Amino acid sequence: MVIIGAGQAGLQTAESLRSEGYAGEVLMIGDEPRPPYQRPPLSKAYLLGEFSEAQLTIRAPEALARKNITLVSGVSVTAIDRAARQVRLSDGRVIDYAGLCLATGSRPRPLPVPGADLANVLPLRTLADTQAIAALLPEVRRVVVIGGGFIGLEFAAVARKLGKDVVVLEGADRLMPRAVTPMMSEFFRQLHNDHGVAIELNAGVARLAGAGGKVTAVGTADGREFATDLVLIGIGIIPNTELAQAAGLECERGIVVDACSRTSDPAIVAAGDCTARRLSDGSLLRLESVQNAIEQGKSAAAALLGKERAFTAAPWFWSDQYDVKLQMVGLSAGHDRTELRGDPATRKFSAYHYRGATLLAVDSINCPEDHMPARKLLDQGLPATIA
Repeated sequence: MVIIGAGQAGLQTAESLRSEGYAGEVLMIGDEPRPPYQRPPLSKAYLLGEFSEAQLTIRAPEALARKNITLVSGVSVTAIDRAARQVRLSDGRVIDYAGLCLATGSRPRPLPVPGADLANVLPLRTLADTQAIAALLPEVRRVVVIGGGFIGLEFAAVARKLGKDVVVLEGADRLMPRAVTPMMSEFFRQLHNDHGVAIELNAGVARLAGAGGKVTAVGTADGREFATDLVLIGIGIIPNTELAQAAGLECERGIVVDACSRTSDPAIVAAGDCTARRLSDGSLLRLESVQNAIEQGKSAAAALLGKERAFTAAPWFWSDQYDVKLQMVGLSAGHDRTELRGDPATRKFSAYHYRGATLLAVDSINCPEDHMPARKLLDQGLPATIA
């Protein structure tokens, strides 16, 4: 079995093949020169020096070897030959596969404006990205974050903790517009405002200016200019579907899979950020989370062995910003009613989102005692009332 990608989804697929009883060869190919590692701490604890590189590692090479999982790192796959069931590597090797998992992940969406190629303009996706940012932070005073999503806001919180002057530029009329409700957007706008971050909404970026090859300012479409020493780009990700597309697999907003992580080729599965799951109504769902990577990895391994293990759990996510932990379960899109438990002013509350009598999602701030039961309720489709 060959797995393209050595992140959370690829690793889970490899380990699940073993736990499902597969005794044949498992080869995991990763383009980064290191073993699988956690990404969530990169924008939080790692940048603050609270997490070491060793702590980021999920499975060391010796742990993989004990499970007879072969990791080929620092090498990419350049082509898939579905007819021959072979993959070609960037070092020229050609490898046969009985089953193939695409866990190719995603990459940061580039900023399409003049000046985006200046020095000190960086994304935050990989360990290498984070190490580059960490090396610059002691030297900078002013930071502009382009994009008010999870990554941008988590980095803004870290930069403020480190004493930087921080501006967040968000092109939409609220923060995290694709991920949270307007009420939660406003909660986080106020939270960052209270910590001294300048939040600028409806702020489309038009250009980046520089001197000596380094960024010095960010200009917005309405003519404003924000001086800066460092720019963090956090405007979303692009699923890495190029290999799948070139191989003729169905792709739409990602590599299209079913609930069992199967692609349009019976010998190929896919898992993680690169996928878009076809739902029963024909729509596509894209999820970017650790949970999705793990659950799809389990489904993918089962499918490679001819078994069905559908991913049906309610999706959940989290974000840490300052002393606030946001935990979300379910998808609130289409809700028509929200009930609160607790007071947002105390920074400890939960919002229960309903459509009619059906609970769709629960967003909790510093309330793990609400989040865990909500996951059970949504997983089992149980009725929910607020005591």
